[in-house]
Amino acid sequence: MRTEDLEKRALSLPGAIESAHFGKRDFRVGKRIFMSLPEPGRAVFKFTPDQQRFLLETEPGLCSAVPGGWGAKGWTSLYFTEADETIIDSIMETAWRNVAPAACGRTPRKPFPAAPSPGSPRPPSAAIPPDNPRNRPARHYPR
Repeated sequence: MRTEDLEKRALSLPGAIESAHFGKRDFRVGKRIFMSLPEPGRAVFKFTPDQQRFLLETEPGLCSAVPGGWGAKGWTSLYFTEADETIIDSIMETAWRNVAPAACGRTPRKPFPAAPSPGSPRPPSAAIPPDNPRNRPARHYPR
């Protein structure tokens, strides 16, 4: 893929704009960067550390962690010139979703289920494994 194609794809995402950071081109939603282009043939994407670990395991020749503290925070290099377009699209959309507000059309992550209100029926005991105290329903204290 060419740099121009990558730019067009980035700018096609809702709310995405091109800017610069430390003299390098970047793409952001609002003030949050989801991709930068530090050098020809390489893009850097914003992932969570878990997303980065998964990507490094599944695409070891295509991606690498950015050296130093930025890489420890999830910033990941993608060498895109020989990369498959579907992989690039998936990587770019994931990075965009990591920084985009819901107002930009990002599907919000499913919230944690709310604790039952006082007086509501409790879930069946089979749904709550007894061996893990973190899975027990929250206690409600009167205010």
